[in-house]
Amino acid sequence: MSTHPRCDHTAAWAALAGHFEAHGRDFDLREAFARDPGRFDALSLQAPEVFADLSKNLVDAATLRFLLDLSRECGLEARRDALLAGDLVNTTEGRAVLHTALRAPRGAPAPTPQVNAEVHAVLDAMLDHAETVRDTARSGITDVVNIGIGGSDLGPRMAVLALDAFVQPGLRLHFVSNVDGHDLARVLRGLDARRTLFIIASKTFTTQETMANAHAARAWFDAAGGTDRAAHFVGVTTNLEAAAAFGITRTFGFWDWVGGRYSMWSAIGLPIAIAIGAANFRALLDGAHAMDRHFATAPLERNLPVLLGLLDVWYRNFHRCASRSVAPYHQGLERLPAYLQQLEMESNGKGVDLAGEALPYGTSPVVWGEPGTNGQHAYFQMLHQGTDVIPVEFIAVKHPTHPYADLHTKALANCLAQSQALMLGKTTEAALGERAPTASASLGALTLARHRSFPGNRPSTTLLLDRLTPRALGALIALYEHRVFTSGAVWGINPFDQWGVELGKALAGDLLPRLTAATVDSTGLDGSTAGLLARLKA
Repeated sequence: MSTHPRCDHTAAWAALAGHFEAHGRDFDLREAFARDPGRFDALSLQAPEVFADLSKNLVDAATLRFLLDLSRECGLEARRDALLAGDLVNTTEGRAVLHTALRAPRGAPAPTPQVNAEVHAVLDAMLDHAETVRDTARSGITDVVNIGIGGSDLGPRMAVLALDAFVQPGLRLHFVSNVDGHDLARVLRGLDARRTLFIIASKTFTTQETMANAHAARAWFDAAGGTDRAAHFVGVTTNLEAAAAFGITRTFGFWDWVGGRYSMWSAIGLPIAIAIGAANFRALLDGAHAMDRHFATAPLERNLPVLLGLLDVWYRNFHRCASRSVAPYHQGLERLPAYLQQLEMESNGKGVDLAGEALPYGTSPVVWGEPGTNGQHAYFQMLHQGTDVIPVEFIAVKHPTHPYADLHTKALANCLAQSQALMLGKTTEAALGERAPTASASLGALTLARHRSFPGNRPSTTLLLDRLTPRALGALIALYEHRVFTSGAVWGINPFDQWGVELGKALAGDLLPRLTAATVDSTGLDGSTAGLLARLKA
């Protein structure tokens, strides 16, 4: 249990609240840039593989000092060190949280030599198998179907899409997660059972959705002329007995200190390794480890995960921003917002502190987004002119992996323009001086100008990668992991459990036999659920 005071009981929180009332509430970015020509240089920094421009955030040097004071008074450094040392930081489940050990180099001492040796034994075996599958001439495999859900799906799916330029030619990677059969049916359509490998990813081999899809896939395999299940089904699990009963003899395990949303670095990353190869998978791990070292050793004032996590606290608890939009200007990162939704909202979507006491302040924001430029033609209208202020995170990549240089330049121009427009806005006076060809002729000039004005002063962060390589992606994802840990540590919550996932699963287990029964049984159900059940069975 933490010995540090809850954040809202600290002197630093009170000082930060006073600073917000005196200077933060009415902070104007345009004035800040006008006053300080060196603002960009002061509020930007280079971390491993990721350059960050924080200058368009509603902060100044004093704000950051107050936030850093808060982090220290809440014991962030001690909690970080405990995490990296392998202490039991997941207090509600009595577990260490060692996803950083999954990307530590061979022979690294932390957290223990034994853990390091076990990690690399599994890694070596997994990567050897990935290379065997990738040799399509010998393996006969052209399609790999990963069946998992949550952390067993979102990380691998996101990474394979992001690293498409590195995927083995002749291999197709597919992902099935939803228990809705439309998901599986879409993937299986057109596949050849003799040339398909299924990866069943479930730590316990009991996950309801995963196992339902796995049994359906096995039935399809048998019906489609498949033979030798052992060669076409691989398990990523610790339940060897259940996997063997299913017909799987080749398995790759992991440990109870690997949380699902932190597991893409483990054997759960098998589809990534098959897609991009052993050397590139090791580069992914290397990039993440470089960010781990940055988080562990960089001064808090120049520690990018720490600064991003503290900005999240600043916006959530003082500016009362309930959401944050992620806008990657790279099509390869199209699944990054979905991945970050689980990483952040499952980690920090908590309403009690480490002692189980209800929190009087907000925790995780809603995380959402789409790739640019698609998002510009969907929800950016609200970002610019809506009534809520929503911080935006732009992610850009300097060099593309496609040959269409002109298209890439257009994407980068749009990325820069959107963050600029959010900050600058447009006054009613400026709109009065413009001609709007599509405007109604019946509107008065002032009325029309009010419709076409933008408040501006809306905050954003821009993260810039040189190239979207395996190493860069590893660093980017580790950056987000440590950022989430930082804000969770300040809020005094446990970011490593997910009890909120369990209740719906238990209730679904009760409702399933009612849906398959011959008659309607609404015993003990609320009126709404009973009515919907009767409607579905009518």
